Amino acid sequence: MSLSIVLLAGGVGGAKMAEGLMHSRSGDGLSIVGNVGDDQEIHGLWVSPDIDTLTYTLTDRIDRTKGWGLKNESNRTLDALEQLGADTWMYLGDQDFATHIYRTEQRKQGVRPSVIAADIASKLGLKVPLLLATDDTVPTRLNTDRGWLDFQSYFVRYQCQPQITQVQFQGAEQANATPESLAAIAAADLIIFAPSNPIVSIGAILAIPGIRGAIENSSAYKIAVSPIIAGKTVKGPADKMMRSLGFSSDALGVAQCYQSLLDLLVIDTADQQYCNPIQALGMQVACTDTLMPERGDKVRLAEELLDMYQAARPDNNNALLQHSKPNDKSEQVCR
Repeated sequence: MSLSIVLLAGGVGGAKMAEGLMHSRSGDGLSIVGNVGDDQEIHGLWVSPDIDTLTYTLTDRIDRTKGWGLKNESNRTLDALEQLGADTWMYLGDQDFATHIYRTEQRKQGVRPSVIAADIASKLGLKVPLLLATDDTVPTRLNTDRGWLDFQSYFVRYQCQPQITQVQFQGAEQANATPESLAAIAAADLIIFAPSNPIVSIGAILAIPGIRGAIENSSAYKIAVSPIIAGKTVKGPADKMMRSLGFSSDALGVAQCYQSLLDLLVIDTADQQYCNPIQALGMQVACTDTLMPERGDKVRLAEELLDMYQAARPDNNNALLQHSKPNDKSEQVCR
C-alpha cells in the first residue's frame, strides 16, 4: 500500500516541490491541490497561471529558464494583438493560448473547472491527480497604494512595486471546497505545504471553507517547506508581502503564517537561528538545503521530507518508504 501524500501548491515553488515528489519513491501516492486565486480573464480567455505552471512542469513542457510558460514558445498572436492596440502586459505565448482557449470553451459549456483541469493535465500526459481547491471563482485582490488590484496586475503589470495593505480572496466565504480535494486530504498520510507564497498561494487554498478545517482535523503528518531563505524568496513577492502585512520576512514569519497547522517546518540551513523561536510556536523544525535549481535537488528534498515523515511516524513505516540504497542526508532536526 503506497503512502498517500497531498501537496498544497502554488506556481513555481509548488511545481518544483511537486516535481521532486512525483519522481520520489512515493510518487505514485501523490495528489496536488492547486491554487486558483491567481486566475483571471485575459483577452476574453480564462487563464489559470498556477495550475498551468504545475501542469507544464510535471509534463516537462515548462520553459525551465523562466520557470513558467511553455518551452519553444512564440508570441506572434500577442504581437498581433499589440499591433491592434490591445494591452499586452500579460505575456501569453502562442501554444499557451491554446490551453486558455480550450479552458474557456469548456467553462462556457458548463464543465466543472476541476474536470477541465484534470482533462487538460491528462491530455498533456500528467498522471498525478491535479485537484482544484474550489470550482468557484475566488480572485485574489490586493489593496495597495495604487488602490485595489487583481493579483496579475500587481505581480506582472506593476512588478510587485505597489505597497500592500490588505489581501482579499473575493467570494471565498461563499465558495465550496471541491469534493476531490476534501477526499484527498481526508485520506492523506502526509500533507505537505510547498515552498509557495504563504499569503496568496497557500493562503488562497486555506481560505476556502472546509479546507483548513479538513487539514486541522486530519490525522496526517503535516510538513511545510519555507519559501524564504536568509530573509528573501527565491522567486516571487512573498517576502515583500509578508513585511507589508506585519509578518517578518523570514522563516519565523512563515511559521507564524502556519501556526496551529503544522507538525514540522523545514527551513534552510541558512536560517538555523530561527529554530528555537519556531519551536516556541508549537512545531518542530528541520534544517536542510531547500534550494531546488535542478531536478536532482527537487528529488533529494522530497526524499528528505519522506525520511522526516518516516522518523516521526515509525509505526506507519513500510517497505515503500525505504530507500533502495543509503541516503546521504543533509537534514538535521532541531532539538
